[in-house]
Amino acid sequence: MKLQKITSLPPHPDRIWSIAVHPTLPLIATASSDRTSRISSLLTYRALSTIDGGHKRSIRSVAWKPAIKGESVLATGSFDATAGIWRRFEDDLGSSTGGEYADDEEEEWRFAVVLDGHENEVKCVAWSAGGNFLATCSRDKTVWVWEEMEEDNFETIAVLQDHTQDVKCVTWHPEEELLASSSYDDTVRLYREDVDDWVCCALLEGHTSTVWCIDFEKPGSPHYVESRSSRLASCSDDLSIRIWTRVSRSGDASTVKAVPSILRGAPVEEEWVHEATLPKVHTRAVYSVSWSARSGRIVSCGGDGKVAVYEEVAGESEPGPESEPCESESEPCESEQAKPRSEWKVVAELEGAHDVFEVNGVAWSKRWDKGRKSDGEEIIASCGDDGVVSMWELVD
Repeated sequence: MKLQKITSLPPHPDRIWSIAVHPTLPLIATASSDRTSRISSLLTYRALSTIDGGHKRSIRSVAWKPAIKGESVLATGSFDATAGIWRRFEDDLGSSTGGEYADDEEEEWRFAVVLDGHENEVKCVAWSAGGNFLATCSRDKTVWVWEEMEEDNFETIAVLQDHTQDVKCVTWHPEEELLASSSYDDTVRLYREDVDDWVCCALLEGHTSTVWCIDFEKPGSPHYVESRSSRLASCSDDLSIRIWTRVSRSGDASTVKAVPSILRGAPVEEEWVHEATLPKVHTRAVYSVSWSARSGRIVSCGGDGKVAVYEEVAGESEPGPESEPCESESEPCESEQAKPRSEWKVVAELEGAHDVFEVNGVAWSKRWDKGRKSDGEEIIASCGDDGVVSMWELVD
């Protein structure tokens, strides 16, 4: 297979750091160093709106709020140390078809809320699956969890200070209120609410350099296993992409419907292990990774200008190595660690995806344009230092 360009969107005058595809509408948002976010149609590939005026420095990250109807809500994270919440009503025909927005002033994007508190650049913003929590992370080494109490009223419910360096990315589990973060300290951490506090419930170690991006496997994808729940992909400055899987939970996190109690139970802990490493493709830092909900494929991009697509194929499980009996209940036995259930192969690789420029972000999307051949068809969006978003299809 190979990646074939469909088209490119009108360019920003400066680099694009990241992109976000709307969960239900044919829209894609950009985060750019020109201090704007541009909303474009995935049906016509035309720019529809430019969101500006809310931030004083580069917009580093954008995220669409899921699970809402009648409006679109976009969160932006900026190098000015703030996050912004933008709203637009979606009750006109244009919103459902990807066509031009209505000209009415009330239909324009409204800068509803500014969230401040971080001491340095906000690197990433992410909504929980239910849309009630927003996570932000920063160069100040912290992860903040915000709860929307009512429209335009957000409350800080947690400031997590477990990382020792710049936090690069945050993302939420697609079905649980489980938050993951990755950092310049080479680790991935996971957090849950424990009674009335958010706590770090797992530490994933193995990368030997900055972990730039993380993304969970989506329920319903071809290799998703409900009993195992979603796995996690991480990509790093060490040129690798790793797959992690959860093997155990303890404390309140292991109980779906716990009986309320005034007594704190066992600590909320989870055990995640390294399941697989994807074939090495990149020769420079891997900046972004995205796990498809439709095909189960993973796409990556990096500082070498490459975009690569990986596919999971069934493989025979190998017997685990022999090990001595565990002497500590807190330490997982080697034999208990996840054995490879499958293998990954590279199905497409493209060099110079954005000419000589680094590729900063990739994302899967449902295909909406007139070239679509089936309802299940998907495409890949990529963005780079050239200020361009390019759209790609996989062809034989």
